[in-house]
Amino acid sequence: MTSVSLEAKPIEAYLVMSDDEIQERIRRSHDALGSKVIILGHHYQRDDVICHADVTGDSYQLSVAASRSKAEFIVFCGVHFMAESADILARSNQRVILPDLGAGCSMADMATIEQVEDAWRQLEETGILKQKVAPITYMNSSAAIKAFCGRKGGVVCTSSNATKLFEVYLREYDKIFFLPDQHLGRNTGVKFGIPLEKMVVWNPHEELGGCTPEELRSARLILWKGHCSVHGRFKPWHVDLIRKQVPDIKVLVHPECVYEVVQKSDLIGSTSFIIKTVENAPEGSKWAIGTEVNLVNRLAKRFPNKEIYLLAPDLCMCATMYRIAPQNLAWALENLVEGVVVNEIIVDEETKHYANVALERMIQLTEA
Repeated sequence: MTSVSLEAKPIEAYLVMSDDEIQERIRRSHDALGSKVIILGHHYQRDDVICHADVTGDSYQLSVAASRSKAEFIVFCGVHFMAESADILARSNQRVILPDLGAGCSMADMATIEQVEDAWRQLEETGILKQKVAPITYMNSSAAIKAFCGRKGGVVCTSSNATKLFEVYLREYDKIFFLPDQHLGRNTGVKFGIPLEKMVVWNPHEELGGCTPEELRSARLILWKGHCSVHGRFKPWHVDLIRKQVPDIKVLVHPECVYEVVQKSDLIGSTSFIIKTVENAPEGSKWAIGTEVNLVNRLAKRFPNKEIYLLAPDLCMCATMYRIAPQNLAWALENLVEGVVVNEIIVDEETKHYANVALERMIQLTEA
């Protein structure tokens, strides 16, 4: 659920201001609000926005940091599902703002709660749920889907802890229903020796997801047909080309990349893993990184003594997150200075409760 105050200053005026004026207005408003506000900047955010962030990181990490802060207002420079997660974890006196409501996530949008509930109903009617099936959703999903997993005994995962959670659930359940990113599910499943023929893809636009009952019964993983529009752009030939062009290079990719790219790479891990790997790498080392371009460029600037390349020759940018421009941030902050809350993200209490069940389960299992 979202709400926009009718008393808000119109954003149109900000769209014609110079870059320098916008940057100065952001700084001035940020200073005026002081500890009342915390600005969160996701790793994939553009430089002219993330430079104003009080905390940078991945979505879950940022939400936790905000909930532990004294701030009354959480301004999330990320995408919609991240702001929802921040509201789920926020204290009762905290309010979450997304500077542009159009900043969504194509992967999260590939699974709606209606589609997921319909899929679960079909699995039940076909008798698949007579087996023990655990729904696991990636953090890149709506609050409603997180709550669904909480209700059904499932859990939320991140790219950092997916392996740990798969270990637990594969031991205790007959199969995992993983959504919305098929690639993270597949790449995690192969770590446990699950053959590809024991993984089926559920297409929400087809009856029984386009699978036969026999395929669903024998599968260990039912993977939702979703993907990241950024990481899906990396192809196996990109790996072959960069190895040919740059001798002794190491290929480091995110597990949202397709299976064939992951299999050809040297190291695979979350955004935090990618950053730490580059930080700890020796001077003169060479890295081709398969993740969002803003992060790769930022790492290249931070470590000029290391050779860092974007794995793909074309631009791999999170276009929806890029919608949050400095103009949006200035508009949101200046309205806050005037006591007006714009673009507030509000998750209803029931959804928040069950989403928290799934998140708490994640924490308990990963810390066990």
